[in-house]
Amino acid sequence: MLRALNSTSSSSFSKLFASRSTLLCFFHLSISSNSKKMEEHRTPSEVQTNLQSRSGRQSASLFKSSWNTKVGQSSSLNPSRRSRSPQSVESQQMQTSPKRAIGTSQEKRAGSESEEGPFDICIPANEGPVKLKKSLLQLNKEKRKELECRAEQYLRPGMVLLKKFLDHMDQVKIVNKCRELGIGSGGFYRPGYRDGAKLHLQMMCLGKDWSPESRLYDKSRSFDGAVPPEIPEELRKLVDQALNTSHKFVRKHTKNVEEIPNMSPDICIVNFYSNSGRLGLHQDRDESEESLKKGLPVVSFSIGDSAEFLYSDSRDVDKPKKVMLESGDVLIFGGHSRHIFHGVPCIKPNTGPEILIDESTKLRPGRLNLTFRQY
Repeated sequence: MLRALNSTSSSSFSKLFASRSTLLCFFHLSISSNSKKMEEHRTPSEVQTNLQSRSGRQSASLFKSSWNTKVGQSSSLNPSRRSRSPQSVESQQMQTSPKRAIGTSQEKRAGSESEEGPFDICIPANEGPVKLKKSLLQLNKEKRKELECRAEQYLRPGMVLLKKFLDHMDQVKIVNKCRELGIGSGGFYRPGYRDGAKLHLQMMCLGKDWSPESRLYDKSRSFDGAVPPEIPEELRKLVDQALNTSHKFVRKHTKNVEEIPNMSPDICIVNFYSNSGRLGLHQDRDESEESLKKGLPVVSFSIGDSAEFLYSDSRDVDKPKKVMLESGDVLIFGGHSRHIFHGVPCIKPNTGPEILIDESTKLRPGRLNLTFRQY
Protein backbone atom coordinates (compact mmCIF):
# COMPACT_ATOMS: atom_id res chain seq x y z
CA MET A 1 0.00 0.00 0.00
CA LEU A 2 2.78 2.48 0.99
CA ARG A 3 4.79 1.67 -2.12
CA ALA A 4 1.79 2.39 -4.32
CA LEU A 5 1.27 5.79 -2.65
CA ASN A 6 4.97 6.71 -3.00
CA SER A 7 5.07 5.84 -6.64
CA THR A 8 1.89 7.81 -7.28
CA SER A 9 3.23 10.96 -5.50
CA SER A 10 6.62 10.82 -7.24
CA SER A 11 5.00 10.52 -10.65
CA SER A 12 2.67 13.48 -9.94
CA PHE A 13 5.66 15.57 -8.77
CA SER A 14 7.58 14.70 -11.94
CA LYS A 15 4.61 15.78 -14.06
CA LEU A 16 4.35 19.06 -12.15
CA PHE A 17 8.07 19.79 -12.54
CA ALA A 18 7.91 19.00 -16.24
CA SER A 19 4.97 21.34 -16.74
CA ARG A 20 6.78 24.21 -14.93
CA SER A 21 9.94 23.63 -16.97
CA THR A 22 7.88 23.70 -20.14
CA LEU A 23 6.35 27.07 -19.13
CA LEU A 24 9.77 28.57 -18.41
CA CYS A 25 11.07 27.46 -21.78
CA PHE A 26 8.12 29.07 -23.55
CA PHE A 27 8.70 32.29 -21.54
CA HIS A 28 12.40 32.52 -22.55
CA LEU A 29 11.54 31.79 -26.17
CA SER A 30 8.96 34.58 -26.24
CA ILE A 31 11.46 37.10 -24.78
CA SER A 32 14.18 36.20 -27.27
CA SER A 33 11.75 36.42 -30.19
CA ASN A 34 10.52 39.83 -29.02
CA SER A 35 14.08 41.13 -28.71
CA LYS A 36 14.87 39.92 -32.20
CA LYS A 37 11.81 41.68 -33.55
CA MET A 38 12.90 44.90 -31.83
CA GLU A 39 16.39 44.56 -33.35
CA GLU A 40 14.82 44.12 -36.77
CA HIS A 41 12.64 47.24 -36.38
CA ARG A 42 15.54 49.49 -35.18
CA THR A 43 17.07 51.86 -37.69
CA PRO A 44 20.75 51.53 -38.72
CA SER A 45 21.60 54.80 -36.94
CA GLU A 46 20.27 53.49 -33.63
CA VAL A 47 22.26 50.29 -34.03
CA GLN A 48 25.41 52.30 -34.79
CA THR A 49 24.83 54.52 -31.70
CA ASN A 50 24.43 51.45 -29.52
CA LEU A 51 27.66 49.95 -30.83
CA GLN A 52 29.57 53.22 -30.25
CA SER A 53 28.33 53.52 -26.64
CA ARG A 54 29.37 49.94 -25.94
CA SER A 55 32.82 50.46 -27.41
CA GLY A 56 33.18 53.76 -25.49
CA ARG A 57 32.40 52.07 -22.19
CA GLN A 58 34.88 49.32 -22.93
CA SER A 59 37.66 51.79 -23.84
CA ALA A 60 36.94 53.87 -20.71
CA SER A 61 37.23 50.80 -18.49
CA LEU A 62 40.49 49.83 -20.18
CA PHE A 63 41.89 53.37 -19.72
CA LYS A 64 40.87 53.43 -16.04
CA SER A 65 42.55 50.12 -15.31
CA SER A 66 45.75 51.18 -17.09
CA TRP A 67 45.76 54.55 -15.22
CA ASN A 68 45.35 52.81 -11.87
CA THR A 69 48.26 50.56 -12.75
CA LYS A 70 50.47 53.58 -13.57
CA VAL A 71 49.47 55.39 -10.38
CA GLY A 72 50.24 52.33 -8.33
CA GLN A 73 53.65 52.00 -9.92
CA SER A 74 54.42 55.71 -9.44
CA SER A 75 53.38 55.69 -5.77
CA SER A 76 55.44 52.57 -5.11
CA LEU A 77 58.50 54.16 -6.71
CA ASN A 78 58.11 57.50 -4.82
CA PRO A 79 56.64 56.92 -1.35
CA SER A 80 57.10 60.61 -0.35
CA ARG A 81 54.17 61.63 -2.58
CA ARG A 82 51.78 59.45 -0.65
CA SER A 83 52.47 60.97 2.79
CA ARG A 84 53.32 64.66 2.65
CA SER A 85 53.82 66.58 5.87
CA PRO A 86 51.36 69.42 6.85
CA GLN A 87 54.20 71.93 6.43
CA SER A 88 54.77 70.97 2.79
CA VAL A 89 51.03 71.13 2.06
CA GLU A 90 50.77 74.56 3.65
CA SER A 91 53.79 75.89 1.76
CA GLN A 92 52.37 74.67 -1.53
CA GLN A 93 49.03 76.38 -0.78
CA MET A 94 50.84 79.63 0.00
CA GLN A 95 52.61 79.44 -3.36
CA THR A 96 49.46 78.71 -5.34
CA SER A 97 47.02 81.01 -3.46
CA PRO A 98 47.60 84.73 -4.23
CA LYS A 99 45.09 85.86 -1.59
CA ARG A 100 47.05 84.25 1.19
CA ALA A 101 50.41 85.32 -0.11
CA ILE A 102 49.51 89.00 -0.60
CA GLY A 103 49.16 91.22 2.45
CA THR A 104 50.19 88.59 4.99
CA SER A 105 52.83 90.87 6.48
CA GLN A 106 51.85 91.56 10.07
CA GLU A 107 53.16 95.09 9.85
CA LYS A 108 50.81 95.95 6.98
CA ARG A 109 47.80 94.08 8.30
CA ALA A 110 47.96 95.17 11.93
CA GLY A 111 45.04 97.29 13.05
CA SER A 112 42.86 97.15 9.97
CA GLU A 113 40.09 95.35 8.18
CA SER A 114 40.71 97.07 4.88
CA GLU A 115 39.83 93.90 2.93
CA GLU A 116 36.19 94.54 3.81
CA GLY A 117 36.23 97.91 2.04
CA PRO A 118 35.26 101.31 3.49
CA PHE A 119 32.39 101.30 5.98
CA ASP A 120 29.28 103.27 4.97
CA ILE A 121 27.69 105.03 7.95
CA CYS A 122 24.44 105.51 6.02
CA ILE A 123 22.00 102.98 4.62
CA PRO A 124 21.94 103.16 0.80
CA ALA A 125 18.73 104.48 -0.73
CA ASN A 126 17.84 101.12 -2.30
CA GLU A 127 18.13 99.26 1.02
CA GLY A 128 15.98 99.17 4.13
CA PRO A 129 12.19 99.39 4.59
CA VAL A 130 10.14 102.12 2.97
CA LYS A 131 8.78 104.60 5.54
CA LEU A 132 6.13 107.24 5.18
CA LYS A 133 7.25 110.84 5.30
CA LYS A 134 6.27 112.86 8.36
CA SER A 135 3.92 115.76 8.13
CA LEU A 136 5.20 119.33 8.27
CA LEU A 137 3.51 119.72 11.67
CA GLN A 138 5.48 116.80 13.15
CA LEU A 139 8.75 118.09 11.72
CA ASN A 140 8.17 121.56 13.20
CA LYS A 141 7.38 120.04 16.62
CA GLU A 142 10.69 118.14 16.65
CA LYS A 143 12.61 121.27 15.62
CA ARG A 144 10.96 123.33 18.38
CA LYS A 145 11.80 120.62 20.89
CA GLU A 146 15.48 120.81 19.89
CA LEU A 147 15.51 124.58 20.35
CA GLU A 148 13.81 124.38 23.77
CA CYS A 149 16.39 121.85 25.02
CA ARG A 150 19.35 124.11 24.20
CA ALA A 151 21.33 124.92 27.31
CA GLU A 152 24.88 125.05 28.69
CA GLN A 153 26.13 122.87 31.53
CA TYR A 154 29.23 123.54 33.57
CA LEU A 155 30.57 120.08 34.46
CA ARG A 156 33.92 121.02 36.07
CA PRO A 157 36.74 123.56 35.54
CA GLY A 158 37.62 123.53 31.85
CA MET A 159 34.73 121.22 30.91
CA VAL A 160 31.47 122.47 29.38
CA LEU A 161 28.53 120.69 27.73
CA LEU A 162 26.52 122.60 25.11
CA LYS A 163 23.18 120.80 24.92
CA LYS A 164 21.55 120.63 21.44
CA PHE A 165 24.09 123.13 20.10
CA LEU A 166 24.02 121.57 16.61
CA ASP A 167 20.64 122.11 14.97
CA HIS A 168 19.03 119.73 12.52
CA MET A 169 20.62 121.24 9.42
CA ASP A 170 24.08 121.20 11.04
CA GLN A 171 23.71 117.52 11.86
CA VAL A 172 22.57 116.70 8.34
CA LYS A 173 25.60 118.49 6.87
CA ILE A 174 27.97 116.68 9.23
CA VAL A 175 26.53 113.22 8.48
CA ASN A 176 26.54 113.79 4.72
CA LYS A 177 30.11 115.11 4.74
CA CYS A 178 31.39 112.25 6.93
CA ARG A 179 29.65 109.72 4.71
CA GLU A 180 31.17 111.28 1.59
CA LEU A 181 34.68 111.18 3.07
CA GLY A 182 34.17 107.84 4.82
CA ILE A 183 33.54 105.76 1.70
CA GLY A 184 36.56 107.22 -0.13
CA SER A 185 40.29 106.77 0.23
CA GLY A 186 41.36 107.04 3.87
CA GLY A 187 37.77 106.43 4.99
CA PHE A 188 36.23 104.38 7.78
CA TYR A 189 37.85 101.14 8.93
CA ARG A 190 37.84 99.06 12.11
CA PRO A 191 41.12 99.66 13.98
CA GLY A 192 42.88 97.11 16.13
CA TYR A 193 46.15 95.79 17.48
CA ARG A 194 48.84 93.32 16.43
CA ASP A 195 47.52 90.63 18.77
CA GLY A 196 44.25 90.54 16.78
CA ALA A 197 42.10 92.56 19.21
CA LYS A 198 39.74 95.05 17.56
CA LEU A 199 38.17 98.27 18.79
CA HIS A 200 34.38 98.25 19.02
CA LEU A 201 33.91 101.05 16.50
CA GLN A 202 34.66 102.28 12.98
CA MET A 203 37.25 105.07 12.70
CA MET A 204 38.33 107.72 10.20
CA CYS A 205 41.01 110.37 10.71
CA LEU A 206 41.04 113.87 9.22
CA GLY A 207 44.13 116.06 8.86
CA LYS A 208 46.55 113.46 10.26
CA ASP A 209 46.29 109.72 10.79
CA TRP A 210 46.33 108.38 14.34
CA SER A 211 47.27 104.76 15.05
CA PRO A 212 45.85 103.04 18.18
CA GLU A 213 48.78 100.60 18.05
CA SER A 214 51.64 103.12 18.03
CA ARG A 215 49.63 106.01 19.54
CA LEU A 216 51.32 108.34 17.07
CA TYR A 217 50.13 110.74 14.39
CA ASP A 218 51.41 110.42 10.84
CA LYS A 219 50.78 111.76 7.35
CA SER A 220 49.39 108.45 6.07
CA ARG A 221 48.00 105.15 7.33
CA SER A 222 50.62 102.49 7.95
CA PHE A 223 48.60 99.50 6.71
CA ASP A 224 47.48 100.83 3.31
CA GLY A 225 49.30 104.14 2.79
CA ALA A 226 46.07 106.14 2.45
CA VAL A 227 46.34 109.88 3.18
CA PRO A 228 43.64 111.17 5.56
CA PRO A 229 41.24 113.77 4.10
CA GLU A 230 41.51 117.38 5.27
CA ILE A 231 39.02 118.82 7.76
CA PRO A 232 36.19 120.46 5.75
CA GLU A 233 35.91 124.22 6.25
CA GLU A 234 32.25 124.03 7.33
CA LEU A 235 33.27 121.78 10.23
CA ARG A 236 36.01 124.20 11.30
CA LYS A 237 33.41 126.99 11.46
CA LEU A 238 31.17 124.92 13.73
CA VAL A 239 34.11 124.27 16.07
CA ASP A 240 34.85 128.03 16.23
CA GLN A 241 31.20 128.78 17.02
CA ALA A 242 31.13 126.15 19.79
CA LEU A 243 34.33 127.54 21.36
CA ASN A 244 32.99 131.13 21.27
CA THR A 245 29.77 129.99 22.93
CA SER A 246 31.69 128.15 25.64
CA HIS A 247 33.89 131.21 26.31
CA LYS A 248 30.83 133.42 26.78
CA PHE A 249 29.21 130.89 29.10
CA VAL A 250 32.34 130.41 31.22
CA ARG A 251 32.81 134.17 31.46
CA LYS A 252 29.32 134.52 32.93
CA HIS A 253 29.61 131.45 35.13
CA THR A 254 33.11 131.75 36.61
CA LYS A 255 34.54 135.11 35.41
CA ASN A 256 37.59 133.08 34.25
CA VAL A 257 38.08 133.81 30.56
CA GLU A 258 41.12 131.55 30.10
CA GLU A 259 39.56 128.45 31.66
CA ILE A 260 39.08 126.98 28.16
CA PRO A 261 41.88 128.12 25.80
CA ASN A 262 41.13 128.86 22.16
CA MET A 263 42.45 126.55 19.44
CA SER A 264 42.38 126.00 15.68
CA PRO A 265 41.73 122.32 14.86
CA ASP A 266 44.04 120.60 12.41
CA ILE A 267 43.21 116.97 13.32
CA CYS A 268 39.92 115.17 13.91
CA ILE A 269 39.12 111.57 14.81
CA VAL A 270 35.69 110.44 13.58
CA ASN A 271 34.25 107.37 15.31
CA PHE A 272 31.04 105.51 14.51
CA TYR A 273 29.66 103.31 17.29
CA SER A 274 27.07 100.65 16.49
CA ASN A 275 24.50 99.71 19.14
CA SER A 276 27.09 97.38 20.70
CA GLY A 277 29.96 99.89 20.37
CA ARG A 278 31.98 101.14 23.33
CA LEU A 279 35.30 102.69 24.27
CA GLY A 280 37.18 102.13 27.54
CA LEU A 281 38.57 104.83 29.82
CA HIS A 282 41.57 106.56 28.28
CA GLN A 283 43.38 109.90 27.99
CA ASP A 284 43.95 111.97 24.86
CA ARG A 285 47.67 112.61 25.30
CA ASP A 286 49.10 111.87 21.85
CA GLU A 287 49.13 115.44 20.56
CA SER A 288 52.27 117.60 20.58
CA GLU A 289 53.94 118.51 23.87
CA GLU A 290 53.16 122.19 23.31
CA SER A 291 49.46 121.50 22.70
CA LEU A 292 49.17 119.38 25.84
CA LYS A 293 51.10 121.89 27.94
CA LYS A 294 48.76 124.72 26.94
CA GLY A 295 45.71 122.57 27.62
CA LEU A 296 44.25 123.18 24.15
CA PRO A 297 40.76 121.69 24.31
CA VAL A 298 39.11 118.70 22.68
CA VAL A 299 35.80 119.60 21.01
CA SER A 300 33.44 116.61 20.62
CA PHE A 301 30.32 116.48 18.39
CA SER A 302 27.65 113.82 19.04
CA ILE A 303 25.11 112.78 16.38
CA GLY A 304 22.61 109.92 16.29
CA ASP A 305 21.85 107.65 19.23
CA SER A 306 22.62 108.83 22.75
CA ALA A 307 25.64 107.55 24.67
CA GLU A 308 26.79 107.41 28.26
CA PHE A 309 29.99 109.40 28.73
CA LEU A 310 32.24 108.71 31.73
CA TYR A 311 34.95 111.09 32.94
CA SER A 312 37.31 111.08 35.90
CA ASP A 313 40.77 112.12 37.09
CA SER A 314 41.79 108.44 37.38
CA ARG A 315 41.24 105.20 35.50
CA ASP A 316 39.25 103.70 38.38
CA VAL A 317 35.94 102.56 36.88
CA ASP A 318 34.17 103.04 40.22
CA LYS A 319 34.94 106.77 40.46
CA PRO A 320 33.96 108.32 37.09
CA LYS A 321 31.05 110.69 36.79
CA LYS A 322 28.51 110.15 34.05
CA VAL A 323 26.70 112.41 31.62
CA MET A 324 24.35 111.55 28.75
CA LEU A 325 25.43 112.85 25.34
CA GLU A 326 22.53 113.24 22.89
CA SER A 327 22.34 114.04 19.20
CA GLY A 328 23.41 117.65 18.65
CA ASP A 329 25.40 117.96 21.89
CA VAL A 330 28.89 119.46 21.91
CA LEU A 331 31.27 118.56 24.75
CA ILE A 332 34.41 120.65 25.33
CA PHE A 333 37.20 119.79 27.77
CA GLY A 334 40.49 121.64 28.03
CA GLY A 335 42.62 123.60 30.51
CA HIS A 336 42.59 121.73 33.85
CA SER A 337 40.34 119.05 32.34
CA ARG A 338 42.45 118.38 29.27
CA HIS A 339 43.97 115.14 30.65
CA ILE A 340 40.84 113.59 32.14
CA PHE A 341 40.17 109.88 31.70
CA HIS A 342 37.03 109.42 29.62
CA GLY A 343 35.17 106.68 27.79
CA VAL A 344 31.88 105.47 26.31
CA PRO A 345 30.57 102.35 28.12
CA CYS A 346 27.40 101.93 26.05
CA ILE A 347 25.12 103.30 23.34
CA LYS A 348 21.39 103.77 23.90
CA PRO A 349 19.61 102.17 20.89
CA ASN A 350 16.71 103.93 19.15
CA THR A 351 17.31 107.27 20.87
CA GLY A 352 18.43 109.30 17.85
CA PRO A 353 16.07 111.87 16.31
CA GLU A 354 13.82 110.22 13.73
CA ILE A 355 13.88 113.28 11.51
CA LEU A 356 17.65 112.80 11.11
CA ILE A 357 17.77 109.03 10.75
CA ASP A 358 14.70 108.31 8.62
CA GLU A 359 14.31 111.19 6.22
CA SER A 360 17.39 113.40 6.03
CA THR A 361 20.43 111.14 6.13
CA LYS A 362 19.43 107.46 6.61
CA LEU A 363 22.18 107.25 9.23
CA ARG A 364 22.66 103.69 10.44
CA PRO A 365 21.60 102.83 14.00
CA GLY A 366 24.41 104.04 16.25
CA ARG A 367 26.35 107.15 17.23
CA LEU A 368 28.59 109.35 15.11
CA ASN A 369 31.24 111.21 17.13
CA LEU A 370 33.78 113.78 15.93
CA THR A 371 36.59 114.93 18.23
CA PHE A 372 38.61 117.96 17.06
CA ARG A 373 42.05 118.88 18.43
CA GLN A 374 45.09 120.96 17.56
CA TYR A 375 48.25 118.95 17.18
